[in-house]
Amino acid sequence: MGILLWPFKLVFWLTGLVLSLCGKLITIILGLVVCALGLILCMTLIGLWVGIPLAILGLSLIIKGVLG
Repeated sequence: MGILLWPFKLVFWLTGLVLSLCGKLITIILGLVVCALGLILCMTLIGLWVGIPLAILGLSLIIKGVLG
């Protein structure tokens, strides 16, 4: 069961690492940039497989920067 939750743990660990290395404002700005890049890639059907995880990573960076 742990192997199924591993990608989610990796995303939250990565956002925590970015938050600890940068400040909260930088993390929120970086999250907005990554989320926008993911949404732009989602507009092209070829970049859909990369765009969705980038948008999720950007959203988690924003949430972690605001709440964490």
